[in-house]
Amino acid sequence: MENLDVMVLRHLRDWRLAGRRALLTTVVRTWGSSPRPVGSIMALAEDGAVSGSVSGGCIEDDLIARYSRAHGGPGTMPHGAPTLVKYGITADEAHRFGLPCGGTLELLLEYDPDAASLEALVAELEQGKLMQRTILLADGSVRLAAAASPAALTVNERELVNTFGPEYRMLLIGAGQLAEYLATMARFCGFAVTLCDPRDEYRSEWSVPGVTITTEMPDDAVTAFRPDRRSCVVGLTHDPKLDDLALLEALQSEAFYVGAIGSRRNAEARRERLIEHFDQTEQSLARLRGPIGIYIGSKTPPEIAVSVMAEILAVKNAVTLPREAEVAHAKALQEAD
Repeated sequence: MENLDVMVLRHLRDWRLAGRRALLTTVVRTWGSSPRPVGSIMALAEDGAVSGSVSGGCIEDDLIARYSRAHGGPGTMPHGAPTLVKYGITADEAHRFGLPCGGTLELLLEYDPDAASLEALVAELEQGKLMQRTILLADGSVRLAAAASPAALTVNERELVNTFGPEYRMLLIGAGQLAEYLATMARFCGFAVTLCDPRDEYRSEWSVPGVTITTEMPDDAVTAFRPDRRSCVVGLTHDPKLDDLALLEALQSEAFYVGAIGSRRNAEARRERLIEHFDQTEQSLARLRGPIGIYIGSKTPPEIAVSVMAEILAVKNAVTLPREAEVAHAKALQEAD
């Protein structure tokens, strides 16, 4: 599964290049609880085709009914400047549109976005670039520019600025059952996944589509991967010859998550090994995670993958994990080792 924003913009581009009328909907503000965060986008074609989401479904249904010919809708998609609309202003309306209690969304609707501009934006995103898209609210004209760093959506009385891309990326060190489950979950969460394993016997049964595979030694693979702030590196081999050098290389990068599978005892042994033989310190290893995963009592490969993916997403989303859960997780893994 590809990055959701890129998928939505690609569908919208294709519709507009084919001459179909369409609109782009962006969540610009939320109050209270909301099903989708600010910056979420959805595209709607005049025949009712939809890509993306701005709510749990009810707002999408209303937009389809208002602006397309699907299900007997009037198909009256306006021309001209973008418009701002709110959903869930009252408790009754929030309930009717399936919004959480007290939730309100404000959306920007862009009618018939320029096909050439969309084509240029998608082309840059497909090259892994970070792009800023600015919409002038007075007339809907768009400016594209390369962005230096990810940024939250901003909006004022004149313009809306939304930043897209690049994809979040995951580098897995070591093929196997756990790697297959974790790669599958990461793909569904919009990560581009690369698998590194120089061992033929472990790669022979790999079956997850859409994953880039490299047979380099893991530390070389990390160097080639060039982890940035939207990247994570996960060691899954249980083999110090493969995991350790890759982790050391990853810790020199801006990767938001670096960790390796194993019990608390194994994690402590790894730290001691890296300090003794590779001149590391407690400070230089502060970002190294292990044991990895959120404690959910997992024992099987798919459950362990859920645990690890949940922790990666929590770190990505800047969620502070409960210390009690981390301690319980470490204790359970130590007892199982």
